[in-house]
Amino acid sequence: MKSLVPAAALAAIVACILPTLAATTPRPSSSPPHAQGPPVIRYPDVPLHSEVVVEVNDKGQVVRVKSTKPSKIQSFNLQTYGNALQMWIRRPDGSAQTGLYRVTYDYDPKTRKVARNVSMISAGGNWAKEEGAANVMMDLVKKQAEEARKKQEEQSGKLPSLNEIRGSPAPHTPKPTPAATLPP
Repeated sequence: MKSLVPAAALAAIVACILPTLAATTPRPSSSPPHAQGPPVIRYPDVPLHSEVVVEVNDKGQVVRVKSTKPSKIQSFNLQTYGNALQMWIRRPDGSAQTGLYRVTYDYDPKTRKVARNVSMISAGGNWAKEEGAANVMMDLVKKQAEEARKKQEEQSGKLPSLNEIRGSPAPHTPKPTPAATLPP
């Protein structure tokens, strides 16, 4: 009868602990937490205005941003800055004029649209023959990708062979026997 007492005590302890463990264990969901629906985009409730002054080369490409007047929301400022760096400013006939331009961005919360307006501040500039900012950024990305590829090749060239890792000699491959020639 003494052997039943420890077993009964163990059963009582397990009976007390199981409901507590079950309550703390999260229930499995049918889908991962990140896949519970499309992301919600929250648009600003207030009108936004930002200005970017850019230098434009003789092809109409923005060379650099000279100055900015930011809005109240940082993400809007980053988007307008990035947009300004990638712009081409040309006339309707396709020609371009080197100069300093003001680009304004106005967000309307009722329509949720952004109006972009361009106006020339002054013509000319010593940046007429410089490459556009977007081209410079693309060249930089290509250069970085090439450097990363070369670095990867160098690292993979320094790896030991699988046989060296395992400590076994290279497998012996028999030499092929010459094939018999058939008469013509």
